[in-house]
Amino acid sequence: MEAIERYISSNDLLTIIILLVLLLLTLAKTLFQSRFEDFSSLAASGKFLIIKSKEHKLLFGFNVIMLTVHILSVSLFIFLTFRLLTTLTLENPGSLLLRIITAYGFILLLKTTVEKIIANVFDIDEIIDTYIFQKLTYLNFISLIIFGLTLFLIYSDIPSVPLYYVIIGIIILAISYTFYAIVKKNLDLMSRYWFYFILYICALEIAPYVILYTLITEY
Repeated sequence: MEAIERYISSNDLLTIIILLVLLLLTLAKTLFQSRFEDFSSLAASGKFLIIKSKEHKLLFGFNVIMLTVHILSVSLFIFLTFRLLTTLTLENPGSLLLRIITAYGFILLLKTTVEKIIANVFDIDEIIDTYIFQKLTYLNFISLIIFGLTLFLIYSDIPSVPLYYVIIGIIILAISYTFYAIVKKNLDLMSRYWFYFILYICALEIAPYVILYTLITEY
């Protein structure tokens, strides 16, 4: 029987990241049990968005924990993607993973800050705050899916490359549903300001990830 390479077997930092994500999820469930249960049922029910969307507290403890989980989970998946598909030999994979976490976290927080500044300048704070909350809530939920699929990718005996493309397909479907759900909830508003909406998508939703990809590949 031919052995199948597992990409995480000797990397302690990846194990630490996985354990940290699990610890943060346990902490969120323990400290915010009711909120965590509503959040976990987001795919089946919009109860969490309906109840919590009026709060707009991005620095609330639960939101901070889930955003941290999001950054770590997505960064871990980006790192595994890079290591799986590249032909380069990584001399210091731990350093690359930390760079990805730092870069992705910085871009995500910078995007949110810029969005809030724009909202303040154009006096549309209520609209943008609602949009940011909805977007981050969905993305945080998707990050849980990404984390679970990443664990499956790491420990599964299925050949990694075909499994990776299946996982990419699942993630694309999840993100597409997120975009659809947000557009559906804000259709009237977006139809009135469709030009600014397209400009926003290009400038703040696509460009930052192109920059992140460039930074990783150039490194």
